[in-house]
Amino acid sequence: MEKVANETKNLGLVRLFARTGLMSIPLPDPITSAGNAEVKRLRSLHERKFRRQTGLFLAEGMRICTEAVALGWRLHRLAFLDGRGQDRMVRPLLEALARDGGRALPMTESLLSRISGKDNPQMVLGAFEQRWRDADAITPDPERCWIALDRVRDPGNLGTIMRTADATGARGVILIGDCTDPYSVEAVRASMGAVFNVELAAMSEAEFLTLAAGWPGQVIGTALPASRDYRSADYGSPLILLMGNEQAGLTDALMQACTQLVRMPMLGRSDSLNLAVATGITLYEALRQANPPEDG
Repeated sequence: MEKVANETKNLGLVRLFARTGLMSIPLPDPITSAGNAEVKRLRSLHERKFRRQTGLFLAEGMRICTEAVALGWRLHRLAFLDGRGQDRMVRPLLEALARDGGRALPMTESLLSRISGKDNPQMVLGAFEQRWRDADAITPDPERCWIALDRVRDPGNLGTIMRTADATGARGVILIGDCTDPYSVEAVRASMGAVFNVELAAMSEAEFLTLAAGWPGQVIGTALPASRDYRSADYGSPLILLMGNEQAGLTDALMQACTQLVRMPMLGRSDSLNLAVATGITLYEALRQANPPEDG
């Protein structure tokens, strides 16, 4: 059913692009050499220093690239399997690429695999322009919470948190201190496209402490020393949900900045939860309190 739903969604996006009446763009000769500069450029986006230098990042797959374009993200490069240029799903991406002044890159499957780093690559890879919200532009939202992550290190955790943030209608993710890159290939994959639908900001601990000091609502942190069960907390808006580093948890200063500290009940031998799991549980409790389920 999920596959059918995704295909239906994609077809709707295709029809949306088709109504623009844009002409198809001419395609260059296919790339066949691993030494091609464009192949090297796209492959370099696996490294953080090149993502920082270029301001670009990789996204894989027809559905994710199509949704990103529909949401207005700027597409700089589109690598796709040679011979698929007239495909009804690829053409809208090529038209968006033409609007953005980007470059089409038809190529062999082996080169797509080289760029993606996977043996069975997606037939479409897009290089998109990153988006960052300035630290001083983080504003209270009465409808949607912010998630703040202190020194999150695992890209899989970060991608999963972005996916859960999107699912629960959160406003965005604030990265505090030395965090993994949300635009890494691993994080983008784990987000399943949610990276395109949540706002991202990065700041130092000092900047976050300043933000928290002036925050007009709740700043709820999860911490092992806390005595309050996460289900008994007041998740009133505007809300910042603050989660700590996978190994060390929150710093003392960040814990002191919270209006409430909560913990998850541990009934077995485990003394903690995976960061992404704990964030998801807490987000859904906040959602439950904000939107109680209707009886029946």
